Amino acid sequence: MVEMPNREVLRAWMGLAALALALAGAMAVLLALSRIPGSQTLFPWPVAFFERGLVAHVVFSFVVWFLAAFGLMLALASRPATASTIDRIALGGAAASFVLLLVPSLTVRGEPTLNNYVPAITDPLYYLGLALLAGAMLLPVGRFLVDLARGALARTPHALVLGAGSAVYVLALVAFVLSAVALAPAAPSFDFNEALFWGGGHILQFLNVAILIAAWIALADDVLGGSGDSPAFRLAAGLLVLGAGAGLGLDLALDVNSSVRWEAFALLQYALAPAPLLAAGAIARRLIPAARTRPDIRRDPAFLALALSVAVFGVGGLLGLFVDGADTRTPAHYHGVIGGINLALMGVFLRIALPRAGRPPRGSRVLAVQIWLYGAGQALASLGLFWAGGYGAPRKAAGEAQGLVELGAKLGLYLNGFGALIAVMGGILFIVTLAGALLRRERSV
Repeated sequence: MVEMPNREVLRAWMGLAALALALAGAMAVLLALSRIPGSQTLFPWPVAFFERGLVAHVVFSFVVWFLAAFGLMLALASRPATASTIDRIALGGAAASFVLLLVPSLTVRGEPTLNNYVPAITDPLYYLGLALLAGAMLLPVGRFLVDLARGALARTPHALVLGAGSAVYVLALVAFVLSAVALAPAAPSFDFNEALFWGGGHILQFLNVAILIAAWIALADDVLGGSGDSPAFRLAAGLLVLGAGAGLGLDLALDVNSSVRWEAFALLQYALAPAPLLAAGAIARRLIPAARTRPDIRRDPAFLALALSVAVFGVGGLLGLFVDGADTRTPAHYHGVIGGINLALMGVFLRIALPRAGRPPRGSRVLAVQIWLYGAGQALASLGLFWAGGYGAPRKAAGEAQGLVELGAKLGLYLNGFGALIAVMGGILFIVTLAGALLRRERSV
C-alpha cells in the first residue's frame, strides 16, 4: 500500500487557497458596489476604497492563491509524513498574513498604489503581511529543495519542475530583499513600490510557469494512469531556473531606479516562453494518441482541465506578442495566461488533491461544467479586452474615465464583460465544490 501525504496538511493548503479566492471574489463584488452612484450614502466606504479593494483583489487572486496552490503541490509531491512543525508554522504564518493584508484594505490606513506585480498599500501592516507570507512559504520550499538534493524524493520530471519552482521562489525573495535594501530609507510610495516589486515580480512569473508545467504533468499522469518522462520537461525546468537567475543578475548589476533596469526586465519576459512550449509539446505527444484510441478519457475532467489550460494559456501567450502596456491588450494577455494556469490548478484540486485528502468531489459532470464555464469565459474575456485595446481602450481605467469613442472598443468591452460573467460562474462553482468537499465529514472505511 502506498502511503499518502498527511491529509490534514493537504486540506489546510486547499482551505487557504479557497479562502484567498473567496476573499478576491468578495472584493470584486464590493468594488462593483462601490461604483454604483449614491452607494457612498448607504455605506461608509473607506477613503479610496476602489483602489484599496483593487489592490486586495489582485493580491489575493494572483499572489496569495498561486502561493497557496504551490504549497499544496509541494505537499502532494513530498514524502509521506504526519504534519510537522514546519507545516504548522508555514500554514499558521500564511493564515495570519491574510489578516494583515486585509486590514489596510478595509480601513483608512496608508495609501493604495496600483504598481505592477504586487500592488500595495503603504501601511506597515500590509508590508508585514507580505513578509509573513513570503517567510511562511519559504519553509516548505526549503524542505522540498533539501529533500530533492539529498535524494529523499524521486527525481521525476514533476519533482524537478517543482524543485525548479522552489529555486525560482528563493531567487525572487533575494531580489525583493536587494531592492528593499537599495531603496532604504525612502518612504513608501507608488515609485517605491514599483521599484521594490519590479525585479522580484518578474522573477515570480517563472514560478507561475513552473506551477503550470507541474500541474500539466500531474494531470497528464492522472489521465493516462502512469508517469511519463521526457527530456523536454527536464530542459524546461532548467530554463526556468536559468531565466530567474538572469533576472537576479540584472538586479545585482543595475541600479534599482535605472531606466535600463526597467527595459531589461521587460525584455526578460520573452524568456518565459520556451519552457511551457517544450512542456506542452511533450504532453501533446502523450495525450493526443491516447485520446484517439481511448475516447473515454475525453470525458475525464482532468483531461478537460488540461486541454483547456493549454489552449487558454496559448491564446494568452499569442496575445502577448502585441501588447504595448498602454491599452487593454496588456490585461488581455495576462488574463489569458493566468486563466490557463488557473484551469490547470482547478484540475489538480478537483481530480488529484481532494481525493488524496480523503474528500473526493461528487459528480464528474458538475466538475466538467465548471471547468468549461471558467475556460470559455476566460477566453472570451481575454479576446474582448484585446479587441477593445486594438481600438485604444486604456487599461487601469473604468466608466467615463476610459473616454471611449470607437464602437469597436465598446463592443470589445461588452464581450469582455460577457466572458467575465461566464468565468465568474465557473469560479464560484469551483469554490463551492472545493469548500463543500473540504467541509464534508470524512467517512471512516
